[in-house]
Amino acid sequence: MASFKLTKLERNWIFYDVGNSAFTLLITTIMPIYFNSLAESAGLSSVDYLAYWGYAASIVTLVVAFMGPTFGTLADTRGFKRPIFLLFLVIGLAGCVLLGASSNWLIFLVIFVVAKIGYQASLIFYDSMLSDVTTHERMDMVSSCGYAWGYIGSCAPFILSLALVLGGGAVGISMTLAMQLAFCITAAWWLIFTLPLLKSYEQKHYVERPKHAVRESFARLGRTFKNVKAEKKVFFFLLAFFFYIDGVYTIIDMATAYGTALGLDTTGLLLALLVTQIVAFPFAILFGRLAARYATAKLITICILAYFGIAVFAIFLEHQWQFWLLAVMVGMFQGGIQALSRSTFGKLIPDKARSGEFFGFFDIFGKFSSILGPTLVGVVSAFAASKMMAAQGLTAVTATAEQVDAINKAAGPYGILSIILIIIVGAVLYFGVLPKTMTNDERKI
Repeated sequence: MASFKLTKLERNWIFYDVGNSAFTLLITTIMPIYFNSLAESAGLSSVDYLAYWGYAASIVTLVVAFMGPTFGTLADTRGFKRPIFLLFLVIGLAGCVLLGASSNWLIFLVIFVVAKIGYQASLIFYDSMLSDVTTHERMDMVSSCGYAWGYIGSCAPFILSLALVLGGGAVGISMTLAMQLAFCITAAWWLIFTLPLLKSYEQKHYVERPKHAVRESFARLGRTFKNVKAEKKVFFFLLAFFFYIDGVYTIIDMATAYGTALGLDTTGLLLALLVTQIVAFPFAILFGRLAARYATAKLITICILAYFGIAVFAIFLEHQWQFWLLAVMVGMFQGGIQALSRSTFGKLIPDKARSGEFFGFFDIFGKFSSILGPTLVGVVSAFAASKMMAAQGLTAVTATAEQVDAINKAAGPYGILSIILIIIVGAVLYFGVLPKTMTNDERKI
């Protein structure tokens, strides 16, 4: 059995999860609420706010999904992975700082898109570094530790930012200044915990640099696409991953926005999501340990079934205590399904020297799924609200503020139905189709 003691390089790789997770927690908790206040001041309804936030998330994933394989292929060239990783890191950090510079909701949303593109793109190269920093046998454990320490490590800057946002008024700090400081704190945390990886990382698996590196990367991209289709187990894993991870990412990305649209207490929402991070830490470690004893396929199955139950529970969400329970349940399975999906795919890659290419496609399937979920939640919720308003003989002009709030609250759960359907499709592919493409040994990975 593999040792659970981490090497220095493994720790430095995990540190990047600690750093970037601060940005993840900020954009899934405080930032949607801050954007909501900007949108309300500009006259946008809660349904419009939820829809625009979902559309922005979808634009990010669409852009990164197209960029991922191209840059991932180029990054597999000797000496390229670290510089390209650094490029997107800088974009993410700069965007994070600049988010505090605008009080206009539309400009804020544009900067958010740019910042998140940098963040999401950096993860492609970070994930592909996994095969360079550890061994095949230790991937599940190291990947799980990355998510685990990311969850707990992100709590420190988040608590400080939350204190500024919620308590800054008592010492004369405005909401705008508090958010500016929060963005700067997050960016500084992200940078500090990235430096060890930048200093120690070496690209062990690579293809030699050809005479025309960029042109050759596109040629390799085409060959890899053919290989992905030919490798049925890789293709169907990605297809199943596309659907089931959509439910995971949509619940993570839209939780605060959904709770806010239902009219739940803002402070309670933020504290509940902090609980998610704390709960996720030991459970992500636990799933990493369990992967040393049980097949990861079985563990991922448990997580998929759990997320189906979480999505069903979210339909009936009305009270603050229910959101707290939802936060705990998400924390229990969030790290496990993300970490084990990443490590399982890493083990299925037939050529580790082209990990960037394959993780580029992994990112495509993950990010395109993220387009589907938030967009459906936004569109379905807005459509349901429109139908409810028409059924009551109301329009956006004639309805009172109380009537609009009531309709928006009632329409929110309809968006969750689309998430449930997507998770079911992913489950059918993962349980029913994928095993038929794998050998008995591969099912035990």
